[in-house]
Amino acid sequence: MKEKRPILIDAPRVGRSIEPLCGWYQKHARKLPWRQTNDSYAIWVSEVMLQQTRVEAVIPYYERFMTALPTIEALAEVDDDVLLKLWEGLGYYSRARNLKKAAQICAVQYGGRLPGSYTELLKLPGFGPYTAGAVASIAWNLPVPAVDGNVMRVISRITALEHDIKDPATVRAVRELLCGVIEASEPGILNQALMELGACICVPNGAPRCHECPVSAHCAARENGQTELFPVKAPKKQRRIEEKTVIVVCVDDGVLLCKRESKGLLANLYSFLCEDGHLTKETVIDICKQHGITVESVSEMKPAKHIFTHIEWHMIGYLVQGTGKTLPYENDIIAARHQIRTAYSIPRAFASYQKEIGLL
Repeated sequence: MKEKRPILIDAPRVGRSIEPLCGWYQKHARKLPWRQTNDSYAIWVSEVMLQQTRVEAVIPYYERFMTALPTIEALAEVDDDVLLKLWEGLGYYSRARNLKKAAQICAVQYGGRLPGSYTELLKLPGFGPYTAGAVASIAWNLPVPAVDGNVMRVISRITALEHDIKDPATVRAVRELLCGVIEASEPGILNQALMELGACICVPNGAPRCHECPVSAHCAARENGQTELFPVKAPKKQRRIEEKTVIVVCVDDGVLLCKRESKGLLANLYSFLCEDGHLTKETVIDICKQHGITVESVSEMKPAKHIFTHIEWHMIGYLVQGTGKTLPYENDIIAARHQIRTAYSIPRAFASYQKEIGLL
């Protein structure tokens, strides 16, 4: 078994970077809606939405969500279907479910507020070290780091860190390093500055914009002409390919939707009929009959692909015109088109088929 090297990080370089980095952030930070408030609830919602999602995509979702659910109590009481519809398109729906679970705990145990300490935040559903650190530092200025992918990339380049930034041991080492320097700064400003630098200057795709970087004078990767070598990442595991058949059943002015199982991928969301494998037209007709649909016509739809974190769906589709008055499965509904647009959350995986029948 290969022995792991000790993780040594050039702390002095990071320490020298703090003042120019925070000064740059206070002058050049993007004007984002969640940066206009110290409300811990609003900051929490934004941080959860920003996980795995671009800032530009999050802004309209955040504004709509906060208008509909302005308080922790409102989130705790919201109907699941309403919550998932508000989240529709952001993906990773477990984030929304954990938001509600945590809000329910806060409503009962903390008077409708988030608990005011980092350690108590960690006990809530959906709160890991990053989310707890972000909320605690940005909302309450507590001296705890918030280490995400942007921060890992920035620190790895400043220090020429030769360890895999996805390795939990490397993340722990960076977090410990930042714990040692964060008290000498404004914690909320420093954490946001590191994230902002990683998002806008020390970017994940393409060359870093070193000529715009406020800490380039302290960066080991730039100094050695090795910015392209950092961050170090282990090769990605190949995604598993799964073949799926999507069956879009139109009945009068409605569409057949099926609420998915409560566990597994896309749990509790509404979708078109979706079966494993690439099925024939004859099999599709049989499946429709099982769901109480009398088939009048079947036509092929365009193939589509959707990428999840570790899985890739290769889909073929069929458009079915039919009739059906009695549906034998309790999770099946015939939803009017306006209801699909306003009430039922359909995962982005099926977006191409929604577009084909005019629902997007």
